[in-house]
Amino acid sequence: MAEFLTQWAWIVWIALILLFVVIEMMNLEFTFLMLAVGSLSGLVSSLFNAPWWAQIIIAGVTAILLLFLVRPALHRRIHRGADPAKSNVEALLGLTGSVVKAFDEGRGQVKLANGETWTARLGADTPLQPHDGDRVVVTAIEGSTAVVEPAERTAPQ
Repeated sequence: MAEFLTQWAWIVWIALILLFVVIEMMNLEFTFLMLAVGSLSGLVSSLFNAPWWAQIIIAGVTAILLLFLVRPALHRRIHRGADPAKSNVEALLGLTGSVVKAFDEGRGQVKLANGETWTARLGADTPLQPHDGDRVVVTAIEGSTAVVEPAERTAPQ
């Protein structure tokens, strides 16, 4: 059985390489690319008639080294010229605003510094009920509701 595995392992390695490359093309995170290259090292060791268990070890060690050494460097290189501006929900977190509809039972409306008006609810450990005109800070976004807390009075505006 071991001889059979060693003799035909190259087919498994090629199938794994193809599978990992296809998955990588769908998510573009370089994780499956590193696994594909690890599988390539298993294929190469198969061509040199290494035993099947050695092929797996070689492929695994290669993939792990690539995941921890090469992948982070690739990510830094790719994202080096990226726009550092936050967008979507990230841009809303920490944004200040003011209450436009007083909070009743923990729910109200706020107008954020970017000009948007949001339905809002108070954070879980917020003891104070903000009133009209009070300043608040967005701590989270849950669906179409901003989770807010009263802004510190000493916070810069």
